[in-house]
Amino acid sequence: MTVRVPAKVNLALCVGPLRDDGFHELSTVFHAVSLYDDVVVEPAERLSVGVVGEGADDVPLDDRNLAVQAVRAVAALTGREPAVRLTIRKGIPVAGGMAGGSADAAGALVAVDALWDTGLDRETMLGLAAGLGSDVPFALQGGTALGAGRGEQLSPVLGRGTYHWVFALADGGLSTPAVYAALDAMRAEQPQPEANLDGVLAALRSGDPVALGRTLCNDLQPAALRLRPQLGRVLEAGREVGAVGAVVSGSGPTVAFLTRSADDGVHVAAALAGMDVCRGIRRADGPVAGARIVVDEPVEAAPAGPRR
Repeated sequence: MTVRVPAKVNLALCVGPLRDDGFHELSTVFHAVSLYDDVVVEPAERLSVGVVGEGADDVPLDDRNLAVQAVRAVAALTGREPAVRLTIRKGIPVAGGMAGGSADAAGALVAVDALWDTGLDRETMLGLAAGLGSDVPFALQGGTALGAGRGEQLSPVLGRGTYHWVFALADGGLSTPAVYAALDAMRAEQPQPEANLDGVLAALRSGDPVALGRTLCNDLQPAALRLRPQLGRVLEAGREVGAVGAVVSGSGPTVAFLTRSADDGVHVAAALAGMDVCRGIRRADGPVAGARIVVDEPVEAAPAGPRR
């Protein structure tokens, strides 16, 4: 069983104060884009996971892997043994602020539900997803949505049109907890400007990429820039070559550029590739659907770590 699941970019990310449970209160506009991981599950004697693709060596093969946790969650709920082999084919940047780990968890939930024919309803799936991570429910749903709480409380967003993106990939990831900690430290030093969702929501209703580009915002961006100052040059470079919007994606270090059209996206991608400001470039469109079953394909062999 193969499930394809998209990356996300936060069009707006407003980070509130730290809560008693250790999480920050969030208000965000999620947007699913056409960079995908494929999660494949097959019957096996015991639970194991293998990862292939760019960044595969940086993905844990033990219970830290959210896809492994997702299989265990469905197994525990349905009284089954978690006896499957997971293969994750990476197309989403690893530790790039685009929720690749959360996408894999969502893919695993859908895949084992289908493989085992457990017939879990939508609310149950969303509940399991929320227990795995803040971004996992959105990876199930896809599209464009308003997230509240830790990000797991989703509401549909009225939007028009298709948007064209260029993503600049950085060398090495950024730790999400480290970026949040840096933001807290910066706020303790002095007040920080806060993101505003209203402009983003109005731009989405209009379907105007230029208006949306002007309003992209992310409270975590200054913290990501403090930890990785060279991202400032990446943001500047994208604007120089014609992007109508530029923002650090989530906790970074991937930088997202919005373009007027698909043709402009080709131009921006080519220009950035020649400027030596990032390790790689990806183009994508959005919004796209969330985790979906696809026709199974041959699985590339991958090292697997057995789990007891």
